[in-house]
Amino acid sequence: QRKNPFSSEERLASKPAHTHRGDPTYGRPPEGSRTEQRGKDAHSHVGKEVEQLCLIIRRTGEVGEDGHVSVTFGQLFETYVTISNKVVGILLRARKHGLVHFEGEMLWQGKDDDVVITLL
Repeated sequence: QRKNPFSSEERLASKPAHTHRGDPTYGRPPEGSRTEQRGKDAHSHVGKEVEQLCLIIRRTGEVGEDGHVSVTFGQLFETYVTISNKVVGILLRARKHGLVHFEGEMLWQGKDDDVVITLL
């Protein structure tokens, strides 16, 4: 890049030094950068969608004998798809954070309509 006539010296100086696997900044955007801000915004947006999904499950589901609210995937899909087209992705994220439970790795519309999703 130093030989490239279109690269400015200040742009080259602003690039961080290379990091290595053990470094806590490895694989992370530079602090204060627009990339870091976009990542934070995306994380916040997904968190809000997970919250909204849990509220929808609570509203549309039925309380079982164990006290947990459950809903079938088909019913949840029909309700939530009008809000967002990322139903399965948000369900997977909610399960990763221990908020919901369902059997199987992935849920497919039509095929898995009877799978029970439990709000933990």
